[in-house]
Amino acid sequence: MFNETVVKKPIITESVEHVYKMLISNSQVEKCLSFLKADNDHTTEEQIELTAIEAPTFLEEKRGNYYKEKLKALGIRDIEVDEVGNVFGIRPGSGAGPRLVVCAHLDTVFPEGTDTKAKIIDGKVHAPGIADDGRGLAVVLSLTRALNEANIQTVGDLIIGATVGEEGLGDLRGVKALFKNRDDIDGFISIEPGEPDRITYLGTGSKRYKVIYHGPGGHSFGNFGTPSPIHAMGRAISKLANIETPSNPKTTFNVGVISGGTSINTIAEKSEMLVDIRSNSQEELLKLEEKVLNIIKLAADEENLRWEKSNDITVNIEQVGDRPAGSQMPNSIIVQAAAAATSAIGFEPVLAEASSTDSNIPIHLGIPAVTLGGGGASGGYHTLNEYFDPKDAYQGVQKILLTVLGLVGLENVSEPLLKRRSY
Repeated sequence: MFNETVVKKPIITESVEHVYKMLISNSQVEKCLSFLKADNDHTTEEQIELTAIEAPTFLEEKRGNYYKEKLKALGIRDIEVDEVGNVFGIRPGSGAGPRLVVCAHLDTVFPEGTDTKAKIIDGKVHAPGIADDGRGLAVVLSLTRALNEANIQTVGDLIIGATVGEEGLGDLRGVKALFKNRDDIDGFISIEPGEPDRITYLGTGSKRYKVIYHGPGGHSFGNFGTPSPIHAMGRAISKLANIETPSNPKTTFNVGVISGGTSINTIAEKSEMLVDIRSNSQEELLKLEEKVLNIIKLAADEENLRWEKSNDITVNIEQVGDRPAGSQMPNSIIVQAAAAATSAIGFEPVLAEASSTDSNIPIHLGIPAVTLGGGGASGGYHTLNEYFDPKDAYQGVQKILLTVLGLVGLENVSEPLLKRRSY
């Protein structure tokens, strides 16, 4: 198990530095980088355009179809929409190089009917979803335009597109389907909002449960002595609150929503709670899950025992989320490439703390993956006050472009840093 420590500065080997010196001095790459700077306004316009199309989790189809046409117009080949709604195609390389996914996610946290049309205030773009992940979607397109504009021929193939179901109860269903359906992926880059200096290479795992306690119910006075689902849930919450978890690797729990009952003088027939547990370690996540599930069941038994009943209280436990944790070494080749690309555009690379993104799945599977910021200041994520500042946002795209080129190689200039796996 990788020990979760703060690594302030990634190690970049001489061989990786050499690759990036070649890339940064190449005229085609220079043309690419200059194009991205000039394309900044267009990228923002496209970001606004995509954000205006509603795409709640599980309802991404309209935005996905629109995105498919965008990819088609850029010459991406063999574009497919899979059974869950992912949209992906290929930008072929020149030979038997590695295959690298470059993607963002289509869905947002906002329900149908949310006004996602942008408003420009003091140079900043305000709209729900404009940053997360309108920025990522626009960056994928801008990066592809730059490759085309400079007539860049990579050695490895780029699998370019967008996933569904990254947010909330979407439970990473898009990226899960992508890796279930394909065994030819050698590396993975997910693009989210964020500054160009940050590199996310660790995945926080989570498990989520809907827990429902059932009982016969009754009048609070006339049927006193009948076990209560709400009391059973209270017992469970009290015990959950006393669980001790490690701070390293960070491991957490939360009861986020509770409901139940009909009136103050009624013994409830049902109570419900939603439980979220997380860890940066898959091992610790599974340990915590076992404790939580045992407590939930024990609470029902204790409520029955309190009133000398056998099975008046029953409990139904439904898993509604399962995101595996994942770790890789900070000196892995994909992290080195991202760090070298960051340095090449004049930023100090920062290895970010673990978080939950599409990269969780490939990292958990042992496939090199990072989540990178698309550039531009942003904030108010997952709120109606979300905003994006396009000033110098192109720097994020430049960093991602250089990361991609280092990993898949540039024909007649550099060999791929990313290795092909055994399929």
